[in-house]
Amino acid sequence: MPTRVEKSDAEWKEVLTPEQYQVCRRKGTEPAFSGKYAFTKDPGVYVCACCGNPLFDSDTKYDSGSGWPSFYQPISPDAVTTAEDRSLWMTRTEVLCAACDAHLGHVFDDGPEPTGLRYCMNSVALELKPR
Repeated sequence: MPTRVEKSDAEWKEVLTPEQYQVCRRKGTEPAFSGKYAFTKDPGVYVCACCGNPLFDSDTKYDSGSGWPSFYQPISPDAVTTAEDRSLWMTRTEVLCAACDAHLGHVFDDGPEPTGLRYCMNSVALELKPR
């Protein structure tokens, strides 16, 4: 389990860009096809933009056609947590950083093998650490 990172709302506002704050702390979403990692194929590890917790390996990234970076599994089972999201008049599964509870995106069950999952993430919530 990653080390917990706790900050006040004011502290998050000091260290995040306005867009990162809106997406990661207020559960916003960046527009499809606008994020810096939507089409990136560079090798490395994607970490949480808020706290640096390792989240996804580039080896599990694929082009889902959704306009957001998509992965078929997290880097480890305890890297992320999920919660029910009933916003926008539907039920979805929200994906959160297990260390700081940053909103990362959502997970859907229409992904490729071997997991059948599509972790649809916001680029602004991620930072790619190159290999």
